[in-house]
Amino acid sequence: MRIKIKATNLRLTSALRSYVQEKIGGLEKFIQQPESKENLSKKGKDPVEVWVEIGKTTHHHHKGRVFRAEGQVKILGKNIRSESVQEDLHLAIDEVKDELQRELKKFTSKKVSVYKRTARRMKDLVRFSPLARIKRRR
Repeated sequence: MRIKIKATNLRLTSALRSYVQEKIGGLEKFIQQPESKENLSKKGKDPVEVWVEIGKTTHHHHKGRVFRAEGQVKILGKNIRSESVQEDLHLAIDEVKDELQRELKKFTSKKVSVYKRTARRMKDLVRFSPLARIKRRR
């Protein structure tokens, strides 16, 4: 998983960078990798990309909801996006992480249910009728 961080109207310190990487990096366990990592490294691309933008909404406001965080996950051709505006930058990042986590759980559970539904249909198609008998040669 590759994480890209952008800061708007705010200086990106190493503490902020590590906090975002820690929080957003925890989402990796909710993402099912479609291929093995060896095959992806040979192709030179990462299947999951995460963009995080943090910053202040304005320069001149100092009170209220002035900190903004936005996260976007691109997985298997689908974009999952979340945005939050809070009084504290850490709260905004946490809220974005929680929303992305909920959406990723929902996305992966849909994929699993579609796979299981298709497998059940295929099993029903392959199943023989009880009237059909297979004769063995001796």
